[in-house]
Amino acid sequence: MDKNTITGFILIALVVIGFSWYSQPSKEELAAMAERDSIAAVEKEKTLSNSPLKGEDSGQEVSPLRGDLEGSPDSSSLFFSQLSGEGQRITLQNNKVKVNLNSKGAVVEDAEIIGYKSRRREGDVVILGKEEASMKLTLPLKQENLCLTDLTFNVTEQTDNSVTFAVNQEGKQLQVRYSLRPDAYMLDMDITSQGLEGMTMPGQSALLLDWKATVLQQEKGADFENRYSSLTYKRQDKSVKHLAETSNETKDIEEPLEWIAFKNQFFSAVLIAEKPMTKATLSTTQPSGDNAAGLLKEYEAAAQIDFDANKPTKLQLYLGPNDFHILKDHSKMTAYGSDADLDELVYLGWWIFRFINRWSILYIFDWLKHAGLPMGLVLFLLTVIVKVAVWPTQKKSYMSSAKMRVLKPKLDELSKQYPNPDQAMQKQQAMMQLYSQYGVSPMGGCLPMLIQAPIWIALFNFIPNAIDLRGESFLWADDLSAYDDLIRWSTDLPLIGNHLSIFCVLFSATNLINTWISMRQQQNQFTGEQAQQMKMMQWMMYLMPLMFFFMFNGYSSGLSYYYFVSGLISILTMWYLRWSTDDKKLLAGLEAYHEQHKNDPKKVSGLQARLEALQKMQQEQAKRR
Repeated sequence: MDKNTITGFILIALVVIGFSWYSQPSKEELAAMAERDSIAAVEKEKTLSNSPLKGEDSGQEVSPLRGDLEGSPDSSSLFFSQLSGEGQRITLQNNKVKVNLNSKGAVVEDAEIIGYKSRRREGDVVILGKEEASMKLTLPLKQENLCLTDLTFNVTEQTDNSVTFAVNQEGKQLQVRYSLRPDAYMLDMDITSQGLEGMTMPGQSALLLDWKATVLQQEKGADFENRYSSLTYKRQDKSVKHLAETSNETKDIEEPLEWIAFKNQFFSAVLIAEKPMTKATLSTTQPSGDNAAGLLKEYEAAAQIDFDANKPTKLQLYLGPNDFHILKDHSKMTAYGSDADLDELVYLGWWIFRFINRWSILYIFDWLKHAGLPMGLVLFLLTVIVKVAVWPTQKKSYMSSAKMRVLKPKLDELSKQYPNPDQAMQKQQAMMQLYSQYGVSPMGGCLPMLIQAPIWIALFNFIPNAIDLRGESFLWADDLSAYDDLIRWSTDLPLIGNHLSIFCVLFSATNLINTWISMRQQQNQFTGEQAQQMKMMQWMMYLMPLMFFFMFNGYSSGLSYYYFVSGLISILTMWYLRWSTDDKKLLAGLEAYHEQHKNDPKKVSGLQARLEALQKMQQEQAKRR
């Protein structure tokens, strides 16, 4: 690496660390945002309560979002006889998920994802818990708002994988049927009606969705889990987007939505509509105060769902893990097919990093996983394979630096010819010419490193989202998807928390050693002012491992383990390259190149040519002044 490489890495590190620090709101900001959101919610409720739904013929507007606007029911209300009564609990189950429903409202109370151990309770992971989530569907009619959650449905048909709820009154019927697909996490929901054709309001035949959930902490590290939990949505025929992960946000979506997902790090509840949902308002809120322990955030989604009294309204709920392959298979079960893009709930980074993860890292990881290897060994072999893949670029980078190192005596001679500071341009131009004559590119050490950087960042996105690492132990780490805390204490300390991640310490140590090796390699490479600048930059380079320690101490131990192994291999690689490189032979080769081209110097091209042209222009301008 040369000065440009080091400068680039410093800037990248500062941007990443600075952005991570800047994007995290303070406790005071979180409290203030929560207070503002609470006030806004109260004001919105007051406004909506004072705006009862009416038909278009009355000239008043219909609320597109809320379904809890009806007043106290009277005996003339539709399905009045079924507005009271206790609900019956119904369970649907296959080998993937167990869904509990209640005939009071014909709603999903909770879902237990089979085979994924919960950290909060004995047994498997539960999402959409009865106490934490609610989904309210309201049908605006000409005379009233029919809220399904107020009705006690009758169970008219039931099997192990399906149930039909219905309410009847004087030839009018509303029916909700749930069907759990075999060997899948997909729950189909069909809403049909009879005799309601003339009761819906013209131009307002839509079910009003009001879906809320408090997302509970499922994993060991709440802060880390919170970074990968977000209210996510898919726009019709467009890309997947999400609300802020670490701050409060409310957004009105003008575009139709194919699905809305209440997502945490490894599990999601996704509502999918056969016909896209419209006029959606989505919000995410960070909990604050004394009752925030164990809570990640609160989600709320309000939208219109197309309703036709003569046709079934088809909805689907995906209640399962954020596994790339599982989500991709379940996309095919939707009305949108593979274009539903449910697999994008597994965040693999920006497009270039997603491309690397999707078409290389994921295949290698799956191949190693299917070999039946422990996850610690899978990560180790994955690291080795990646390092082998980037070996040519690493060797090229080293050899470029080695060539510049053996040419240093000649560079020192040039520096003596231009001792004055005002001769810096001439000296730089002479150095570039010297590099050209000996076939050396000063950028040769930087460009190969830039090729490696996308792979480094791609794995930064891949490992924290790999659900296969969840609950997998290795050495002293009991869960590779969370931090290892063999050393811990009771009080939270600034920047470090209440634990010390050993894998993070090892990663930081190898990073520090690699920095030292790089500095040793570079110390005799530069002359004059460049050498002075390098000395000034060294202390900044040595601070980077310390910054990484504070940044990664709460991250996935699997990620720190990967970086530790990667850094260790880099140390061994650099040692091998230094041991196998004969500086005398290398210099002899450069001299032979110079002899061969001294009468026909190699033409300078690319960045070097542009740099020389810029220097000449600046030199001419200085002379004119």
